[in-house]
Amino acid sequence: MTERLYYKDAYCREFDAQVRECREEKQGFAVILDRTAFYPEGGGQPADQGSLGEARVLDVQEEGQEVVHLCDRPFPAGSTVHGSLDWERRERFMQQHSGEHIFSGIVHRCFGYDNIGFHMGKDCVTVDFSGMLTEADIARVERLANRAVLDDLEILTSYPSAEELDTLDYRSKKELEGQVRIITVPGSDVCACCGTHVKRTGEIGPIKAVSSEHYKSGIRISLQIGWKALEDYEEKHKITKEISALLSVPPQETAEAVRKLLQQLQEQKAANVAMKQKQLDRIVQETPEGKERAVCFEEDLNPVEVRMLADRLSKKARFAAVFSGNEEEGYKYVICSAETDVAAFGKRFNEALNGRGGGRNPMIQGSVAAKRAQIEEFLLT
Repeated sequence: MTERLYYKDAYCREFDAQVRECREEKQGFAVILDRTAFYPEGGGQPADQGSLGEARVLDVQEEGQEVVHLCDRPFPAGSTVHGSLDWERRERFMQQHSGEHIFSGIVHRCFGYDNIGFHMGKDCVTVDFSGMLTEADIARVERLANRAVLDDLEILTSYPSAEELDTLDYRSKKELEGQVRIITVPGSDVCACCGTHVKRTGEIGPIKAVSSEHYKSGIRISLQIGWKALEDYEEKHKITKEISALLSVPPQETAEAVRKLLQQLQEQKAANVAMKQKQLDRIVQETPEGKERAVCFEEDLNPVEVRMLADRLSKKARFAAVFSGNEEEGYKYVICSAETDVAAFGKRFNEALNGRGGGRNPMIQGSVAAKRAQIEEFLLT
């Protein structure tokens, strides 16, 4: 059985150990030591990384009572190695795990919901709860959690007997066997946990709920904790300053400035739609009734407007074709006719002018990469 130094001292960054076993696997070499400070993946907490001697520790997993280190080179059995953790990575996980305990414990204490899922991802910590929370509820929990951080409380670890455990009110996400390890944050949480934690809540740093979404019958909340929260704030502060400069308003007024800008854009869009409608009306009005062929080129019509104009022109002409675009980028087209087999016509048109598209009578649509003069010559001769 591997001796787990991280339970005796979660701040142990370096250690010496003896190699008990080393075997080659597909992704590297599985190394088992007599003792380790490397935490194996489990309980929502990712595995530690670092080095064993000259080898990189890529992953750490549990196999029964053993801790297996996946390394990029082998070691002779019986040799002594020096282990060194990637401490920045571990410290962040300790902050995030301890912060999650506080947040989840307060949710349980205030609303009675269970934590049914927990994951420390690359971008944030996600926690799933068995019931719904409003934005006001989340804000309340966040404030209480940060109060616990600022109070710099000692985080306690205990191993109660089976009798003591029966009388203890604690959280747990699964049925437990054998010795149970209890993590207590006074006033916030009592929870069975196998992860690593900081000694005092003041080491956690800020706890911020950044988003939430419905998940199963409850809610999933994304948290930024500790250094990750500070980095998230720095990035968002930088973005806010850039927006503030672009809008020429103080940072605290950016939301109102964006609302006004969106209103202006909506008004401009409505004006453009009205102007475009007048343009289409003019084209239709200028087309004589009963015209044999109506061919129209416009540069700035969207697909809906192209179809609309072609359909309206087909009411006045026997054959209507509308093209939008330019000779450099090509044209989008719609061709309509109630009297011509436009499906067959479209095949000949595409073959002759490097076009793509099709459809069924009485309307086809597609794109063509050809000069306007070539298109007109094909359509009008």
